[in-house]
Amino acid sequence: MNIPMNTYLVTQANLSAERSTETVVREAIDGGVDVVQLREKETSARERYRLARTLRDLTSETGVTFVVNDRVDIAAAVGADGVHLGDDDLPVTVARAQLGENALVGRSVSTVEGARRAVDEGADYLGVGAVFSTSSKDVAEEQSNVGVETVAAIADAVDVPFVAIGGITAENAAEVVEAGADGVAVISEITAASEPETATRRLASAVESGRKER
Repeated sequence: MNIPMNTYLVTQANLSAERSTETVVREAIDGGVDVVQLREKETSARERYRLARTLRDLTSETGVTFVVNDRVDIAAAVGADGVHLGDDDLPVTVARAQLGENALVGRSVSTVEGARRAVDEGADYLGVGAVFSTSSKDVAEEQSNVGVETVAAIADAVDVPFVAIGGITAENAAEVVEAGADGVAVISEITAASEPETATRRLASAVESGRKER
């Protein structure tokens, strides 16, 4: 699937300086974000479903890709563009069977072997990381730091698009894109910013700079 993945926002309300997730997403969309992933692992299924419906409406109106983290059932219920899966979630093949051939199915990986396996299972795109140290505790706990070298190795090993995640900022985004990532996925860099719209634009500019240096 050929969709833009320059800037990819993963939501996390407890980093949003008491702003609503909807507010942060609206501002990121104004800044040109390409993909929004609903995460919010600390919320109930009912609350995540409610928020997913709101974000689905926002992203549909603006042509932004919308995926749901982990929950295939919620992705299906709100008509999301797809789902993003981790090691403890349903297999890619099962998610595909539930959501259909046109759904976008992403997979988190941290090694070349994991990347190849995810592609063999039918993943449309990958999230590679955590690349650097990150203040987002749940991302840090899921995957240890893999470094830019792993980003480059995965770029050589697979043909599907992937975003780098984990400690990504406007200052280091160009580095990971130059190494081979198609884009960058962030939580804090946009969510915790005083102006999420401006932060998104800065991130997109850094991604473009990295692409020019390849």
